[in-house]
Amino acid sequence: MNNHEIDFKLYGDDMQFVEVELDPSETVVAEAGALMMMEDGIVMETIFGDGSNNGSGSGVMGKLLGAGKRIITGESLFMTAFTNQGSGKRTVSFASPYPGKIVPLDLSRLGGKVICQKDAFLAAAKGVSIGIEFQRKLGTGFFGGEGFIMQKLEGDGMAFIHAGGTLYRKNLQKGEVLKVDTGCLVAMTSDVDYNIEMVPGVKTALFGGEGLFFATLRGPGSVWVQSLPFSRLASKVFAAAPQNPAGRSKGEGSAAGGLFDLLGGR
Repeated sequence: MNNHEIDFKLYGDDMQFVEVELDPSETVVAEAGALMMMEDGIVMETIFGDGSNNGSGSGVMGKLLGAGKRIITGESLFMTAFTNQGSGKRTVSFASPYPGKIVPLDLSRLGGKVICQKDAFLAAAKGVSIGIEFQRKLGTGFFGGEGFIMQKLEGDGMAFIHAGGTLYRKNLQKGEVLKVDTGCLVAMTSDVDYNIEMVPGVKTALFGGEGLFFATLRGPGSVWVQSLPFSRLASKVFAAAPQNPAGRSKGEGSAAGGLFDLLGGR
């Protein structure tokens, strides 16, 4: 075992957080800003990359390479390591950044590798490598909705990712095909063949309202799908928000909004 063995418990339904239990000297690594609360005895440390140094050495160059992977995927240079330096068990909790589900992944039971959206990672046991996964097919890279690069989680420990809305896991049999909106794809095991196809038919593509491309996933393997991608939620909120020329909300339906209109705001 290269990864720290951690226990965990999920709380909540649509606004979940995960509580990780650490034995003395055990460490969990998380995205910056994911912390919700922690017990006394746990020490925080900012680190380059994921702290695993898997496949890149343990020196300065190894740390720089690990941090460089995160820059390519659009993430911060730094992550935060939480280590239990007390004499007994301690807990630390991490919260999902938007409504949805937290997905615990035991990498030792998933072939040691899971590919996920670049912003899906939340936390993992120390030793799990958080790297980049280049899509070999140009169509996947240019039209996949998540860019040419996705994240890969490798190791034999626990990792936690988050998804928007309701989560659905689909286990594909050999040769079985599932077509998914590109934004709804959360993660998949490494044995799933992933490609991008254009929506057939000019009228469907232009006026169907579902975008021009979808992901085609071919089994065997497991796929995790989310019902509400954050990008879709954000676009709906932005479209519904009343705006004035200065870019501020007018408080539609309120007394302040009426006063704004009276004074020439509209």
